[in-house]
Amino acid sequence: MTPGTKNSYNTLKNISIDNKEYKYYSLKEAEQNGLTGISKLPKSLKVLLENLLRYEDDLSVNKNQINSIKEWLKSKKSNTEIAYRPARVLLQDYTGIPAVADLAAMREAVKDKNKDPNTINPLSAVDLVIDHSVQVDKSANSDSFEKNVDIEFERNGERYSFLKWGQQAFNNFRIVPPGTGICHQVNLEYLSKVVWTEEFEGEKYLFPDTLVGTDSHTTMVNGLSVLGWGVGGIEAEAGMLGQPISMLIPEVIGFEVKNKMPEGTTATDLVLTVVKMLRDKGVVGKFVEFYGVGLKNLTLADRATIANMAPEYGATCGFFPIDDETLKYLKFSGRDQHTVDIVEKYAKEQGLWASNEIEFTDTISLDMSTVVPTISGPKRPQDKVLLTEAATSFKKVFEEATSRKNQSISKVSDTDYEIKDGSILIAAITSCTNTSNPNVLIGAGLLAKKAVELGLKVKPWVKTSLAPGSQVVTDYLEKAGLNTYLDKLGFNLVGYGCTTCIGNSGPLPENIVDAIQKENIYAVSVLSGNRNFEGRISPHIKANYLASPPLVVAYALAGHMEFDLYKDALGKDKEGNSIYLKDIWPTNEEIEDTLKQSLNAEMFIKRYSNVSEGPSQWQKIKTEESSIYNWDEGSTYVKKPPFFDKLSDQPEGFKPIKDARPLLILGDMVTTDHISPAGNIQKDSPTGEYFMEHQILPKDYNSYGSRRGNHEVMMRGTFANIRIRNEMAPGTEGGFTKLYPEEKVLPVYDAVVEYKKRGTDLVVIGGKEYGTGSSRDWAAKGTKLLGVKAVIAESFERIHRSNLIGMGILPLQFKDNINRKNLNLVGSELISVIGLEKGVNPSDEVSLEIKYASGDIKKIKTLCRIDTKNELEYYKNGGILQYVLRNMI
Repeated sequence: MTPGTKNSYNTLKNISIDNKEYKYYSLKEAEQNGLTGISKLPKSLKVLLENLLRYEDDLSVNKNQINSIKEWLKSKKSNTEIAYRPARVLLQDYTGIPAVADLAAMREAVKDKNKDPNTINPLSAVDLVIDHSVQVDKSANSDSFEKNVDIEFERNGERYSFLKWGQQAFNNFRIVPPGTGICHQVNLEYLSKVVWTEEFEGEKYLFPDTLVGTDSHTTMVNGLSVLGWGVGGIEAEAGMLGQPISMLIPEVIGFEVKNKMPEGTTATDLVLTVVKMLRDKGVVGKFVEFYGVGLKNLTLADRATIANMAPEYGATCGFFPIDDETLKYLKFSGRDQHTVDIVEKYAKEQGLWASNEIEFTDTISLDMSTVVPTISGPKRPQDKVLLTEAATSFKKVFEEATSRKNQSISKVSDTDYEIKDGSILIAAITSCTNTSNPNVLIGAGLLAKKAVELGLKVKPWVKTSLAPGSQVVTDYLEKAGLNTYLDKLGFNLVGYGCTTCIGNSGPLPENIVDAIQKENIYAVSVLSGNRNFEGRISPHIKANYLASPPLVVAYALAGHMEFDLYKDALGKDKEGNSIYLKDIWPTNEEIEDTLKQSLNAEMFIKRYSNVSEGPSQWQKIKTEESSIYNWDEGSTYVKKPPFFDKLSDQPEGFKPIKDARPLLILGDMVTTDHISPAGNIQKDSPTGEYFMEHQILPKDYNSYGSRRGNHEVMMRGTFANIRIRNEMAPGTEGGFTKLYPEEKVLPVYDAVVEYKKRGTDLVVIGGKEYGTGSSRDWAAKGTKLLGVKAVIAESFERIHRSNLIGMGILPLQFKDNINRKNLNLVGSELISVIGLEKGVNPSDEVSLEIKYASGDIKKIKTLCRIDTKNELEYYKNGGILQYVLRNMI
């Protein structure tokens, strides 16, 4: 941290904690010295204000920006752009690999200009947690974990060697090895401090712990009062290199919580209720801040579960204030007493401690006593389904999706059972959403115990797995003696990482796949995750439901989605009596009693005491010590990215977009999964052809996520999701388009190759909420490499919009209720952006000219979604990293 040179409001003060002296920028002093009324600001905006006070330099941060946060109180919204500098950056390995590859390529570009390549270095603390590479290849066995780890290292040796090179080549760059846990839980349990301490010129400074992360669920840490959210890898890289995040001061929606959860409900039921409420409210691009008397009834783990799913309700973050529960968790997770003392004293001194005298843009309220058991699906996290209606809801979903009234049945070869439409083939306890929450995991263990004791078994066609968010989970399940019962039902440990939730569910047995394909079975997965988008979980599963860990176990016992957990019997006991879910569902008291006896601070301290060591396989990886990476031309995992090749000294400026062809015309809620899949690579695809040329067998394809260090793979995989539907090629599903003027249906990549030969500009047309979902930088990078110059949509999700600009792609938003449908776009049109070469300003109205095949011409107005001046500079430079690199050179 290098503080700004200005201090307009005279806020720099001293504070003594446990006889240690610190400096800090006082919000109380700021209020007394001219920023009247700021004590009523939402806590999350106070964190932004402190950041501006600390970095005021009259260049990136000026007095006007600081004053504009006070002015926010007048209308509770603002059009002022601020420059925000988070304390640190969190990466996971899927996004970390391309980030390190970009930094390595930038070093070469600097060297080519005869400058010092070591100027390319992270300036703030960067933690990369390897958590996205483990797959559920083996499951339901006592040795599943060991075998999956062996396969993971065999598969990813090349990637891990590259990351180890990065650790020694770059400053401020720390790696948490595979098998430790999910980045968000490691962040919650170990990395986060709530109040950060840093030294500058011999003085120690205190300031709020803040971060950005390259995973959209970075928001989980807001449950611990650490302001953080997901950004694309591109934006994160710029942040690492000292570039402030350019943002508008957000609206803040206050979410009041009252009362407490009723018996028999879980944090998952609560969060799915919150997701639906906030999606309906409309909070995209806004902060949500929780307050109210009900806070005292939410454990830190409950708060983390709610904060985690901010991307699902569309908010930038879901922030919780500092209170006694925050301190309790810090102690409980093994933080030292001085850290806890700092957090308490600093929060109270700065007005960051929980209070109710806050002015919000708008408020919404939930009486938690009204929450009932809930799941969501089959395609989106906000598609809330009450558990009482789950069976009938699925029947309706199935009939709508398949146009079939009767269920198909398919015999599974070499077994004595059959599967049918609605059969649950995957039941996975996975992901950061729930494995951060001991209550629901203990609940799942107790339910498993009762089920086993009554003689219940999981249906033989269900693939079961347990992938906790940290090793501490295994410790407390073992101490409680519940792991044995989960194992007996097939919920054996498969790995510590993001498995099923990101498409790393591993293969289904061949005879099951054959049975699915034989009768086109409409199969189901149930997972305790946060994402259930189409084609994400498994290529063979069509409907995916999010549920709490106890419900995942219950559905594995049921085996079918039309099973009514309230009315249908799960089986019979030894006396022949029917067993229902209510007979095995644990009480809140049972869960709390078990938890008290099985979880303690020593578990956290022990697990994180040697966090950097990693398993023996990690320790054995050898890497070359050098500041410049020696690229292997034959590698299909890590290739030098092309973004900085032949970089000119001057920005590219505004280039015309004339007579562009639509590459795809897409509907609403197109996710970054649709644009850049992370899961399986199909043999019959441009990527499969690329692998054939490089003599890679299908068993060694790995996943798109693991291949993110290779632009050749990622480019071919862009718009290649098996469930994407391009309206230009009706009747197709997957990555196909129609080449014009020939009207020939081709894979998207093959059409791009042809258009590039012709020198044709390309655009993509979208519907509402284009780019929702994961903060996937390759969704923008791949779009760029395919030659797309602009994306024109009805609305954009926050992260993807900024990623497009970060790659030099123009986001344009339809205006005046105009859309692809009432324009009758079919893909044969030629689209020009009128006057672009003369330049645009943030939020300008931009005219498009559409030439139809009939000869008709239509002109329409669109909104330029370059929102800030900084973003405009990135666009003119062809991207944010090119902008940073030119400034450095």
